[in-house]
Amino acid sequence: MHYQAPERDAAFLMFELFKAQEIWPQIPAFSDFSEDLISAVVAEGGRIAAEVLLPTNAPGDEEGCTWQDGEVTTPEVFKAAYRELSEGGWLGLAGNPQYGGQGMPKMLACLVEEMLWSGNASLYLYGTLTVGACLSIDAHGTPEQKQMYLPKMYSGQWTGAMALTESHAGTDLGIMRSKAEPNADGSYAITGTKIFITGGEHDLVENIIHLVLAKLPGAPAGTKGISLFIVPKFLVNDDGSLGERNGWASGSIEHKMGIRGSATSVINYDGATGFLLGEENKGLAAMFTMMNYERLSIGLQGLGAGELAYQLSAAYAKDRLQGRAPTGAQNPDGPADSLLVHPDVRRMLMTQRAYNEAGRAFALYVGLLLDQGKYAEDAEAQARSELLTPVAKAYFSDRGFDGAVMAQQVFGGHGYVHEWGVEQVVRDARIAQIYEGTNGVQAMDLIGRKVLRDGGVTLYKFIDDMGQSEVADAHQADLQEALDRLVRVTDSIIDRSADDANLPGAVSTDFLALFGLTIYAWLWARMACVAPADEFGESKRITARFFFNRILPASIGLEQGILSASDAVMGLTPEQF
Repeated sequence: MHYQAPERDAAFLMFELFKAQEIWPQIPAFSDFSEDLISAVVAEGGRIAAEVLLPTNAPGDEEGCTWQDGEVTTPEVFKAAYRELSEGGWLGLAGNPQYGGQGMPKMLACLVEEMLWSGNASLYLYGTLTVGACLSIDAHGTPEQKQMYLPKMYSGQWTGAMALTESHAGTDLGIMRSKAEPNADGSYAITGTKIFITGGEHDLVENIIHLVLAKLPGAPAGTKGISLFIVPKFLVNDDGSLGERNGWASGSIEHKMGIRGSATSVINYDGATGFLLGEENKGLAAMFTMMNYERLSIGLQGLGAGELAYQLSAAYAKDRLQGRAPTGAQNPDGPADSLLVHPDVRRMLMTQRAYNEAGRAFALYVGLLLDQGKYAEDAEAQARSELLTPVAKAYFSDRGFDGAVMAQQVFGGHGYVHEWGVEQVVRDARIAQIYEGTNGVQAMDLIGRKVLRDGGVTLYKFIDDMGQSEVADAHQADLQEALDRLVRVTDSIIDRSADDANLPGAVSTDFLALFGLTIYAWLWARMACVAPADEFGESKRITARFFFNRILPASIGLEQGILSASDAVMGLTPEQF
């Protein structure tokens, strides 16, 4: 495999498109960050991804994880790579400096995460779960809990995991059975079984900190009766040293289609000692602090997979000689021309590129909103980031998987063969559409909680702002048409949902796809406007033209589908399936 970090694109997005150098000085927490410092972080993050993580990717997939009597062993090649990743401070990049984090902007962290995902998704999963757990502890923990756990988690000495899912419940967390019984010393005894626990047990670190959802005695029914608990693998003494082994163990690990170097456990809690995180019966809200981070991060996994796939297939297409160009031989001294002469191969490569580069811009934009919401206390930016999080998770991962499949198609038969590596990218990318809330759940969250709940106010304001942006003249009319289409569709859904309870769910996936496509159109119109007058800028403008001519027209079909009635989906009786 080969991977090169998109450093030039990163600089273009941060400093030419979004002009972070003008925004960060207005935020005290970022006032000391210079363009040189940020560029150095990007370069080093790219090096870690390409030179440390990527070489472990294929070997880790081949070796996988093993389970023996509750002990989980990760691929041997992961050990040194994880040490370099954690000792370099990459898990604490945007973490709270008070507890050992580096306090970098989320905008930068999104970019670095994409690169790390490209390097090795299985290995970086241990890191992203740790970062998410840190965020939840930092937001909801007591001062003592923060001091006890965060420094060693930000440093990577300990990792984190989230324990939500139970075999009978899946997404319906309200019917979970895990229980938490109060102990006399203020702790709780946690009993139950959780499944699909990424990084729940492994041998990379000395302690693993689980955040576990469970119900207290007499708790209200449903999701209103869920509490969140810190349940470490080894209990921690007052002086920070490790104490006795806690009462939980890995019952087995899953044998998965992809991300085989990531240990996914069934975890059995047998009276394990836990400590309440946040307030009783408000655990789901506390866990969503972690889940919202993970949803964006898993979207970035899809983006990272798409970028790796593009680079592999573009390099292959340049080198592979096969057939002649429709316009005549381009390599007359050779036996054939490269795959790049074939228009359909170009179509696949251009589609991958258009999705990846717009996705990277979208990721940085969401990161910027999160920075403004957290550090500048900008309520509008915070609301917009919440609106866009399910879109980012689902659209990045959908398009990333599409890109991986297109890359495999460029390789032809070699794309189906293990030795070339691209089939692993396809397998690894597929999970991002499923975990941290399936993309169907993200779509329902977008319509139900983010659009219908406020009557579309946040969405309409965003659409209005997109329409007032400075964009390339060549794409102004097409962008406005796409924005008008999104308004029409949103109006229709809001109007019809009052009389049709099935409608939001029936159209939600198409609506999210239309929203994502429109955001990409906005970003491509902006990028084409500010792209420099050099080869890099010309590539941007050519890719923008491809997007508007060949990809955006899909929005017409999406609109027609969304405007149909829900009975098109709900017409069959259960017996007819």
